[in-house]
Amino acid sequence: MLDKTKKDWWKSAVFYQVYPKSFQDTNGDGIGDLQGVIARLDYLAKLGIDGIWLSPVYASPQRDNGYDISDYRAVDPRFGAMEDMESLIAQAEKRGITIIMDLVLNHSSDQHRWFLEAKADKNSPWHDFYIWRDGTPDCPPNDMRATFGGPAWTYVPEIGQWYFHQFSPWQPDLNWENPAMRRELYDMIRFWVDKGVGGFRLDVVDNIGKEPDNKITCNGPRLHGYIQEMSREAFREDTLVTVGEAWSSTVDTAKLYANPDGSELSMVFQFEHTTLDQTGKWEPIPLPLVKLKKCYEHWQNGLAGQGWNSLFLENHDLPRAVSRWGDDGKYRVESAKMLAAMCHGMQGTPYIYQGEEIGMTNIRLPIEAYDDLEILNAYRERLARGDSLEDIMAGIYARGRDNARTPMQWSDGEYAGFSQAKPWLPVNPNYTEINVDAALHDPNSVFWFYQKLIALRKTCPVFREGNFTLLDPENENVFAYTRNTAEERLLVVCNFTAEAQPEVLPDAFLEAEVLLANYPDPTGTLRPYETRMLRVKA
Repeated sequence: MLDKTKKDWWKSAVFYQVYPKSFQDTNGDGIGDLQGVIARLDYLAKLGIDGIWLSPVYASPQRDNGYDISDYRAVDPRFGAMEDMESLIAQAEKRGITIIMDLVLNHSSDQHRWFLEAKADKNSPWHDFYIWRDGTPDCPPNDMRATFGGPAWTYVPEIGQWYFHQFSPWQPDLNWENPAMRRELYDMIRFWVDKGVGGFRLDVVDNIGKEPDNKITCNGPRLHGYIQEMSREAFREDTLVTVGEAWSSTVDTAKLYANPDGSELSMVFQFEHTTLDQTGKWEPIPLPLVKLKKCYEHWQNGLAGQGWNSLFLENHDLPRAVSRWGDDGKYRVESAKMLAAMCHGMQGTPYIYQGEEIGMTNIRLPIEAYDDLEILNAYRERLARGDSLEDIMAGIYARGRDNARTPMQWSDGEYAGFSQAKPWLPVNPNYTEINVDAALHDPNSVFWFYQKLIALRKTCPVFREGNFTLLDPENENVFAYTRNTAEERLLVVCNFTAEAQPEVLPDAFLEAEVLLANYPDPTGTLRPYETRMLRVKA
């Protein structure tokens, strides 16, 4: 068990993201809940994880599945009560698991008390908690577009003003220029720290310094000043884990977010690698492996000693990795293991998304069965502009966020053991084969591979400390790299194809110890989606 009294304990940790709505239902309403998370803590302890990143459970209208918060200090009744949250924190701690809450600081729900007061009276002290501009109904302040579709401005006729919302009209952006608003947020963060929460994932934190008048949404000039103030005022404990979601992040800006001096955050989620296999959100293209390798190399070496990487393949906003970069058919198990080794072998803190550890896959649904706001808006907009239905649905099948939000597959029983009632989102039909019960009873399952991988990261210092060297960078089929310290060297080899590939090992690894592999008995070639982790002592 990690010593979590140490300042940088999270550098040796592995986190697991729980999407509560889809994790485990205990009260039969078809929606996951906090008691469901508590009921599965022993499973997560068996996996070996050190912390849970809990997607939002705050009071919310759920227009964007909890990322539209109406009360930051209350638990949504759909998930339980504050007592359930307190119990989760305590029960997790008994198992050596830290709870990391998801925190949305860029915007609130339009049902938050602050916004209801703000739009009712321009003279209200809450009015300036949001971004307003004068105007007429037919003339928005500018032509900015919202991420989820439509204009980024909505008119309120009662007060004759427009408010800014980068995502949806139901998610008005908070005005970070207002010190009173910032103080409310900092006090709220301390409320949760006092409850025993061990850290926070900060949703779209790169947007809080926006300047909509100048059409700046990300990386505004005051962004890092705000984060530094928040760190001083709200993240005072050295052991708190803080990770920022920053889609616009570069290596240079990540050095600011994750400065080792602790002035901002522990680490940052960057997404450069997730954009390489698409020309746009809904236009997927084959994965350019050479570009992927060089992207990882850039981040690994760029942040070495000057920051810290977050390592992930999936989250609630991304499709299933094995469907995206692997083979979710014949080689599902092999490719899921290969991707895990590729990711977890690097320097950084890994984040596993629920179901990833059993190789859950994408789903294909009729449009009326989808729930995600982004999917539904994109469908309407693309249909209106004349895109073919085939192309629209292909994009949704490949990149839609609901791919990751289908209920967790616990068993081959009704509704995959997630609930006794019809779930809020359909269960993937492959649950009869892909489920936790089956994985736990199969010694060669994806689950046990992840468990071994997590254990290796805690016993081999090279995972935390070793430098990164990319091998054969122009190879379009194989991703290979080394991690080196003065005491040991690690080689990770990954075949990204369904075809056998030549195995060319550096001389130093010809007699190496096999730490982990997804095939028995090396053959001299790399079989479809084969991966190996090899170690030599210096």
